Amino acid sequence: MQLTLGPVLYHWPAEQLIDFYARIADEAPVDRVVIGEAVCSKRRPFYEVHLPSIAERLARGGKEVVYASLALITLRHERRAERELARSGLSLEINDLTLLGLIGPQASFSVGPLVNTYNEGTLAFLAGQGAAHVCLPPELPLSSVEVLARAGEQHGVPIEVWAFGRVPLAISARCYHARLAGRTKDSCQFACADDPDGLSVDTLEGEPFLTVNGVQTLSERYTNLVCDLPMLRQAGVTSLRLSPHSGDMVAVARLFRDVADEAIDPDDGLAQLWAQAPERRFCNGFLFGDAGADWTH
Repeated sequence: MQLTLGPVLYHWPAEQLIDFYARIADEAPVDRVVIGEAVCSKRRPFYEVHLPSIAERLARGGKEVVYASLALITLRHERRAERELARSGLSLEINDLTLLGLIGPQASFSVGPLVNTYNEGTLAFLAGQGAAHVCLPPELPLSSVEVLARAGEQHGVPIEVWAFGRVPLAISARCYHARLAGRTKDSCQFACADDPDGLSVDTLEGEPFLTVNGVQTLSERYTNLVCDLPMLRQAGVTSLRLSPHSGDMVAVARLFRDVADEAIDPDDGLAQLWAQAPERRFCNGFLFGDAGADWTH
């Protein structure tokens, strides 16, 4: 079973990103790494110049490097930038289907979890367009995952499942971080940079509920499917996605690698993951067709 490290969804300083990916390249047992900006185009200028050297370092470390597209393209300069990315010849992960009209007809690409690949018809269409790898939306239950994994096998498309990290739930043209700071989106002053794992949002009763990440809404809890890997393998899933957060992502990747390789018991993997960050609350409800925030272990 492969491991994919998804793109950093948060606004981290360029120096932090460079150090993060250098360690991933040298130490993390992941097969694929998705880099670039999927959430907000305003963040790109801070680190875009470093992406080629980051990609080179990852490739030297034996990782397949994939570039992420934006999940929501709204502005003219975003369309221009995404068109350049689509035609660059780089390995691309599509998070907005408008890019299908921009890439060449013979191009091979991946499909990210922000595209609603909910059924066999959609998967067959994407495979027919050239999709070589599909990460399913994190809200799908195991029954749907199993059907899509079988369909992926028929089309020669590996199927990936969101296995660790806060769940991306929605994306908007409006910036919640800017609004909370009393600013407009155009003059946000990058308020999202103050929250390297997003800003937690509580209910009126003071219960943790959601997480704000600029224009994006995520879950407050962290998906953690480390105990569910045996059933995912049996369902035909061939790849797991780990979403970067602050903390030791190399250690997270090693634990998932060890459990996937059956080097350690899933319960031991869970105990070690919890020990790394006891403040994190885990969830896996979507996989069982329950409320996403539910936790079965």
